[in-house]
Amino acid sequence: MCKKVYFVGIGGSGMFPLACVCHSKGWEVSGYDTSHSNNTDTLSSMGIKVNYSHHEDNINNDTDCVVYSSAIKRDNEELIFARDKSIRTMVRSEFLGYITKDYDLIAVSGSHGKSTTSSMITQILIDCKKDPTAIIGAHFSKIGGNSILGSSKIAICEACEYMDSFLDLNPKLGVILNIDNDHLDYFGNIENEKESFFKFAKKCEFLVVNKDDKNTLEISKKLSDKKIFCFSLEDEANFYAKNISFDENANVSFDLMKNGDKVFNVGLKVKGKHNVLNCLASFCVSEVMGLNINDVKKSVENFYGADRRFQFIGKRMGVSIFDDFAHHPTEIEATLKTAKNMNYKRVIVVFQPHTYSRTFNLMDDFARSLSIADKVIITDILPVREENIYGVRSEDLSSKIPGSIVIGKFEEVSKYLKGVAKEGDMIMTMGGGDIYKCSKMILDEFS
Repeated sequence: MCKKVYFVGIGGSGMFPLACVCHSKGWEVSGYDTSHSNNTDTLSSMGIKVNYSHHEDNINNDTDCVVYSSAIKRDNEELIFARDKSIRTMVRSEFLGYITKDYDLIAVSGSHGKSTTSSMITQILIDCKKDPTAIIGAHFSKIGGNSILGSSKIAICEACEYMDSFLDLNPKLGVILNIDNDHLDYFGNIENEKESFFKFAKKCEFLVVNKDDKNTLEISKKLSDKKIFCFSLEDEANFYAKNISFDENANVSFDLMKNGDKVFNVGLKVKGKHNVLNCLASFCVSEVMGLNINDVKKSVENFYGADRRFQFIGKRMGVSIFDDFAHHPTEIEATLKTAKNMNYKRVIVVFQPHTYSRTFNLMDDFARSLSIADKVIITDILPVREENIYGVRSEDLSSKIPGSIVIGKFEEVSKYLKGVAKEGDMIMTMGGGDIYKCSKMILDEFS
């Protein structure tokens, strides 16, 4: 039994909620991270010791387990200390499987939409008095963070496909939102990625799948022995949408259809057509869980989204500033198409490329999706777990987007925009890294 746990990379988006759940269980938690952040400050305020320098005494000899993320290299000093002391080490996904093994686990997978859908399902379960445990990759106001420890046997988590991480889980109910070209540094091609999702699906007792996504549909057709619930925007399914419309703020509403019959109209407080799919997936999960559909409707209509998902940061001098987590061309396209349908004179995007491999492998797709904006600024590529063996630069992407420019540092971006943005413009910072810091700098600069 692991009751004294040390986390290497404790402030990361994947590790932070695990540390919080373990702390809530009454376990002894400590860890290491390279620098201070909002997450590490939160952990410190909870009484969790966070180290910012390497020392063998950081890890006590009686520690039960040292957990590390996939971004941590095997020659990390903390891991070396643990191995020298014969302390068990677990990669994050293995530990997530360990602490959820006794739950009826709902695991939300897919290339896009995991955090929003996991948050929406968590809110539904809370509002329907199911008292779940949740481990989510984004801050979510309903639970005041990234995680919550409930008293029931129900748990929900995001199931990440990178390095086959989700194969360490044992879900009762699995959700596959979509399967897109991503993490090609690991999978190599889409066929290998689909095979990984197929293995994940085989581990689940129930499945909720996106009928509109050809890769997901292909997998589901090979799972005749599974109980499968489908959702769709385009075709009849267990739950599907008709008469989709948007208000002036791009918030979406639709008629919810169930097995061919209209149930009621649903009005969401989140933006974009892609959130209809996330909502339909949540209705399917609720159906499997036996929840009252009217209670589910009330819950989703009061869902305001997870942080960094088309998040409004502030408005200064007539310029509206938003931040979004989109870091894949498909996500960028969905977000920017939504933004362009709002009543702004121009949409200015500040994009931080995330990983050299993704930037290199999807270069043309990034160029196409970013070109939806009226003006594009590209910052330095965030390395994350890789060396630049591709020789790729932000300038390579910029050369494919007419009128775009490269400004490497966030401070320089905010100063540049002060002289360029005009009343009625939207500025959207975008990326999977720490670009959210830039949105705050821009807001301060305009103040």
